[in-house]
Amino acid sequence: MADQSYCHRLQHDMYFLTSTSRLNEQVVDKIVLQLNRVYPQILTNEEAEKFRNPKASLHTRLSDLLKHLQKKGDRHCQEFYRALQINAEQLFNDLPSRKILKTPDPTEIDTDKEQYMLNDRGPVFFLACFSMAAGLALFWYCCNSETQVIGRGRRILGFSPIIIGRHVRNICMLHLEDMSRN
Repeated sequence: MADQSYCHRLQHDMYFLTSTSRLNEQVVDKIVLQLNRVYPQILTNEEAEKFRNPKASLHTRLSDLLKHLQKKGDRHCQEFYRALQINAEQLFNDLPSRKILKTPDPTEIDTDKEQYMLNDRGPVFFLACFSMAAGLALFWYCCNSETQVIGRGRRILGFSPIIIGRHVRNICMLHLEDMSRN
């Protein structure tokens, strides 16, 4: 994220900035005025009036401003970030793109996101994998030529139609019978 352009960062931060009252009307007006007064001029007088129009909702004006800046290019987005830092420093520091930039190690895993990524399969997936591993371990133990537990293995596999499918159970039973003949 550190090597991405300001336009990409602004696109990433757009939802954060436009969500529930993060920026109030006064701060948005200050940012628009600053973008209008900076040299070279980022917003023309007409554009500044449009984005300061009190008849439109704050959310609409802010969304339109951010989209407009993204269309204009990286320099315009950079000036927006500068104006945001001057007029709302705490919000600027809380931006998602700033948090990523502050991370000391770019390969470090965000534990909040990783927690959901690891848990997205659910408990059924875990139980299925665990059952499969336990079944293979039991099968390997029963089929090991050094151990003499074939009789017990047949009993366990004979009562396990719920754990493993009928066809797999039949194959295992045939394999155990072949091993007991040898």
